[in-house]
Amino acid sequence: MRRVLEILGSSLNLTWQEFKSHKIRTLLSLTGVAFGIFCIISVLATVDSLEYQVQKDIKALGTNTVYIDKWVYAGGPDYPWWRYVKRPSPSYEEMQLLKQKVPAASNVAFNINTNSYVGFENDVINSVNYYGITDEFVNIQPVDIELGRYLQPADYDFAANVIVMGYTIAETLFGKPEKAVGQTVVLKQGKRALVVGLIKKQGKSFVGGWEYDNSILMPLGFMKEMVREKTSNPIIMVQGKESVPMEQLRDELTGAMRSIRKLRPTQEDDFALNDIDAFSSFASEIFGGINKGGWSIAILSLIVGMFGVANIMFVTVRERTSQIGLKKAIGAKRSVILTEFLLESAFLCIMGGLLGLIIVFLLTLASKAIFGFAVFIAPGILVLAISICIIVGVLAGIIPASIAAKMDPVVAIRSK
Repeated sequence: MRRVLEILGSSLNLTWQEFKSHKIRTLLSLTGVAFGIFCIISVLATVDSLEYQVQKDIKALGTNTVYIDKWVYAGGPDYPWWRYVKRPSPSYEEMQLLKQKVPAASNVAFNINTNSYVGFENDVINSVNYYGITDEFVNIQPVDIELGRYLQPADYDFAANVIVMGYTIAETLFGKPEKAVGQTVVLKQGKRALVVGLIKKQGKSFVGGWEYDNSILMPLGFMKEMVREKTSNPIIMVQGKESVPMEQLRDELTGAMRSIRKLRPTQEDDFALNDIDAFSSFASEIFGGINKGGWSIAILSLIVGMFGVANIMFVTVRERTSQIGLKKAIGAKRSVILTEFLLESAFLCIMGGLLGLIIVFLLTLASKAIFGFAVFIAPGILVLAISICIIVGVLAGIIPASIAAKMDPVVAIRSK
C-alpha cells in the first residue's frame, strides 16, 4: 500500500511539474479533453434536468391515467385529423356510465374548457383558461391551494358560482395575489363568480399541461351556464387503481365505450384512449436520442484530446529518458515505470476534465435565465466524467508508457 501511494504521489508531482514547465503546451493539448468532458457533462446534465422537468409535468397530468377524447394526442406532420373531426365528443352522461362499467377505475372525471376573460372593477385579463370540472378531477389532477379553499361537494351539486383562481391572474388583477380570495369577479357573458381559493404558483410547464397560473377552475354546472358542452373540448379522465395494469384499464375502457356507444363488432372505435404513461415513455425515447447526439460530439472531442495528451507523453518520455534509465539502474521495475507514466497521463486528462467541469458549473449558475429551468449535475454524471478521463488518459499514455518501460537503462542514461 505504501508503495502504491509513493507511485501516486510521484506521478502527481511529475504531472504538476510538467504543467508548470509547459503551461501553454499543456493547456492547448488538454483543450480537446476539456471540450469532450464539457460536451458530456453539459449534454447529460441539461438533458437529465430537462427530462426531469418534462416527466414531472407529464406526471402532473395524472399517473396511471387515460384521457378519453375524440382526438389522438400523438400528433405529428402526418396527423390524420380528418379521421377524427367527425367523431362524437365525450359527454357527461358517458362519464357517469363509465363509473358503473369500469371496475378497474378508481377515479373518473369530466372536464370542459374554454378561453375567455376575467374582470375586476376596471381591470380585465384576456386569454384566461376556464376549466369546468367534476368532483373527482382533483383526485386525478392534484391542485395545491395557497390560500382559501378548494371546490367542495356542495359547489358541484348546486352549480355554485365560485371559482379557484390561478396565481398569475390574481397577481395581475389585485396586485397582491392573496387579495383575490373573497372578491367577486366578472366572467364570460357577464357572469359573476366568487373567488374562494388561490392556486399555488406552478411555474411554466414544458408540455403545456393545465397551466394553472393562468387558469380558473369552477364546477361543471356553473361552466355550462356560459358555454356549450359539445363545443368546449370535453374530456373524460379515468385513473386506474394502483394494482391494475394500464393494459387492463385500456381494455375495460375500450369495451365499456364501445358498449355505451353501441358500436357493432365490425365498426372501428370512434373515440381515442390517450395514455399518459405512453407520453412518458415517448419522451424518454426522445431524450435518449438527444443523449446519443451529445455522446457522438463528445467522443470526437475526446479522441482529439487523447492524441493531444499522447503527444505530451511522447515528449515527456523523450525529455526524461536519462531519468528513466537512472531509475531502472537502481532497481525500478518495468511495471513501476509503466504505472507512473499511465498515472501521469490520467492525471493530465483529469485536469482537462476539471477544466470542462468548471465551465459547465458556471453555465449551470445562469441556466435558469438561459433555459427557463435549473440545470443540475447529478453525482453519477461526475463519476462518469472522472472515469472517462482516467480511461482516456490510460489509452493516451499506454504507448509512450510502454516505450519508457522497455528502455535499456544503459542506453537511456547515456542519452542527452
